[in-house]
Amino acid sequence: MICHMDMDAFFASVEQMDDPALVGKCVIIGGISDRGVVAAASYEARQYGVRSAMPVYLAKKQCPGGVFLVPRRQRYKQISEMVMDVLDTFSPVVEQVSIDEAYLDLSGCEGLFGSHGRIGAEIKQKILREVGLNSSVGIAPLKFLAKIASDMDKPDGLRVVLPEEVPDFINALPVSKVPGVGPVTGKTLEKMGIRFLGDAGKYRAKDLAARLGRFGYRLHELSVGIDHSPVVPVRPVKSISSEETLASDTMDMAVLEGLLLKHAEDVGRQARKKEVLAKTVFIKLKDRDFQQITRQAPLPEPTQSTEMIYRAGQELLAACRLQKPVRLAGLGVSDLLMRQTPVQAALFEETGTAMKKWEKVDNAVDAIADRFGPDAVRKARLCDPRKDPGTKKNLQ
Repeated sequence: MICHMDMDAFFASVEQMDDPALVGKCVIIGGISDRGVVAAASYEARQYGVRSAMPVYLAKKQCPGGVFLVPRRQRYKQISEMVMDVLDTFSPVVEQVSIDEAYLDLSGCEGLFGSHGRIGAEIKQKILREVGLNSSVGIAPLKFLAKIASDMDKPDGLRVVLPEEVPDFINALPVSKVPGVGPVTGKTLEKMGIRFLGDAGKYRAKDLAARLGRFGYRLHELSVGIDHSPVVPVRPVKSISSEETLASDTMDMAVLEGLLLKHAEDVGRQARKKEVLAKTVFIKLKDRDFQQITRQAPLPEPTQSTEMIYRAGQELLAACRLQKPVRLAGLGVSDLLMRQTPVQAALFEETGTAMKKWEKVDNAVDAIADRFGPDAVRKARLCDPRKDPGTKKNLQ
């Protein structure tokens, strides 16, 4: 049996927990700028049609009385770690799939905690008791069914699908609930007469694949109760990135370079905390018409140095021929290696020496930031004298 735990309106719930005055109000996370997008919304706000990924300006129209807040990602990460610590007390096999959800393999846990329903209830109660937030839990023999079950009675839900209940559950499950079935696939299935997952089992796998591609084989397996997906306790980090929507569109390269430097600091700090080295740097730009531009390039040597990551991103930006003003800029790294992984030495000695020097600077800055806060030390280029009166004086 596999358990899927999903926190209820996580970001918004954290804000309501930290500020009781927000309880019962329409809390919308995503910032106050009309150019942003909604990252999360409380259940009160969802009653007005506010949803994740909705533009903030539209959310304001839908919910004019909403409380709009800037995301506090460090706080959410802190609470997430507390939740995962709770889950670790129930099973040695926990797979965190996002900041607010995880799978647990409950094999053998019955002897310690009792029935699966009791285990689910205990998980929810312990999270509420030790963290202060509600969660929803789904338990089933198959991984994809556990995820679906956790969403069925939200918020504060608990649904257990026993092995003998799986066939009836699948036959009555709307196919739109199946992970991977989006609007386009849904229309194709509807034309085929497939409204429930069980209906797909009436087709041969190769016939489904002829209409849906490789997903057709996957859908056929799910329709007959087959899901070999295991709970994987360690999910390797594939990439690290940071991006930001600008307050106003711009083609000013100096402004865009400053943003890349800011993102490079964030990405580099995350890489050092995760103890990974990056082999590739990429940038992401989105113009005023929402057309996306991406560029990537390999690094001379695997690194976690903020400066080396920034320089690579800066070169990628310089190579872009911007035709329209940019509304979003981001930077990231991929092809990650664990710090302990042996790597090829730099071809040119000066490259390796420079990287080591910058990594020493990064480690010192990280130590100061951990003790005094992320804004205790900042690169001069990222300081704005208009917002920080002491900056100009200090620079002089």
